[in-house]
Amino acid sequence: MENTPKTALITGASRGIGRFCAHAFAAAGYHLYLTCLREKEKLQTLQRELEDAYLVTCRGFLCDAGNFEDVTRLFSHINTLDVLVNNAGISYIGLIQDMSVADWNALMAANLNACFYTVKHAVPLMLAKGQGRIINVSSVWGNVGASMETAYSASKGAVNAFTRALAKELAPSHIQVNAAAFGIIDTDMNRSFTEAEIDRITEEIPAGRMGTCEEAAKLILQLAEAPAYLTGQVITMDGGWT
Repeated sequence: MENTPKTALITGASRGIGRFCAHAFAAAGYHLYLTCLREKEKLQTLQRELEDAYLVTCRGFLCDAGNFEDVTRLFSHINTLDVLVNNAGISYIGLIQDMSVADWNALMAANLNACFYTVKHAVPLMLAKGQGRIINVSSVWGNVGASMETAYSASKGAVNAFTRALAKELAPSHIQVNAAAFGIIDTDMNRSFTEAEIDRITEEIPAGRMGTCEEAAKLILQLAEAPAYLTGQVITMDGGWT
């Protein structure tokens, strides 16, 4: 692995944490497969940026990670893989009794089912190489839960359990599985909060601020390149909040 180019798949790569992950992995010499749900032009622009700046191969695909047929089509273009970063996801803020069944199912598909779909296709490729790394992007709400974000918290709690169990399953095959549980990160998803709401949130964070996408991406890259004995862990990065 050290003497051959490494390859990573990053879902939800057109913006936010996924976009910064793409830059971090490309800078580290990874050839990339990138996906997003609908922002094709942003993904194409990112692809050109990465290829020009880091001289790596980068392929972008529109893919609904929460749709099994879409993920199957995606993996028809992938014949080798060292690292899988499950970053794609959505949020929902509101009372649980006001949430529709359709919204619940969509959130679970994007946040939880997507991890199963990508892993199902990625693991055979990693088994063929005799090694691999899987990193699932989670949230502190998966650890402690959040009022008005019950469904989101449930999905991320499930991702944490999925991570720990899968790590035990794949450890004998030299495939490490970890998760990064982030506190509030300065992403488009969190810019839906008002300035006053952000101020109230950051007052509770010992670091006194939101985390940056660059910091999140650095942690994910570190997990991809951590010692092989690190597996089954949900690493929390939240500015000291928990």
